[in-house]
Amino acid sequence: MKHPFVIPVPAVPSVPVADEQARFPIHRIYCVGRNYAEHAKEMGSTVDRETPTFFMKPADAAWPRAEVPFPPGTTNLHHEVELVVALAAGGRDLDPARALGCVFGYAIGLDLTRRDLQAAAKAKGNPWDTAKGFDASAPVGAIVPAATLGHPAAGELALKVNGIERQRADIATMIFGVPEIIAALSRLFELRPGDLLFTGTPAGVGPLVVGDVFEATFPGLPVLRGTIR
Repeated sequence: MKHPFVIPVPAVPSVPVADEQARFPIHRIYCVGRNYAEHAKEMGSTVDRETPTFFMKPADAAWPRAEVPFPPGTTNLHHEVELVVALAAGGRDLDPARALGCVFGYAIGLDLTRRDLQAAAKAKGNPWDTAKGFDASAPVGAIVPAATLGHPAAGELALKVNGIERQRADIATMIFGVPEIIAALSRLFELRPGDLLFTGTPAGVGPLVVGDVFEATFPGLPVLRGTIR
């Protein structure tokens, strides 16, 4: 029988699930920009409390490995620690009151950013794709199912680099909470099982260089550790 595809089918991107052999397959990665007021201010942006700002990363940008490659094309790689939401269901025009019913679980992630390329793109009014969507730009820890963790509405999200704290904030201070993010996204896209939602980063973003060791924490979630190589 002739093979139905003209080239080998790429592997399905996936991340581990805590205490499980089976993994979580990734459909898409959606990200929220400027979802903490202090981070919006440090980036020189106005705080928009009306509509979330969204962008995307390729599914295979997810990086569940401890060694993270320093990307080409930049001299200013930045860390952005985030709470990540993994969806087990989706749909369109979802009601915020029912949005949490779509959630499979939660993890910690880093939205790695080529800040110099982002600044250049902003200055020209160009898209951010090369600044945000590069290989290994989304390190992700193991997902803890909501059936185990619950649905956290508060808790300290923190990041240390080489043992020194860089970022810390309570997720209760997010401008848009998880239900609002899911509902707003579902008005723009049909959400699917396997989607990951990066919910935004607190203030304190800063550079990473080769050899740096990062450690990200959130109560009830496995620590996300890695080294920039």
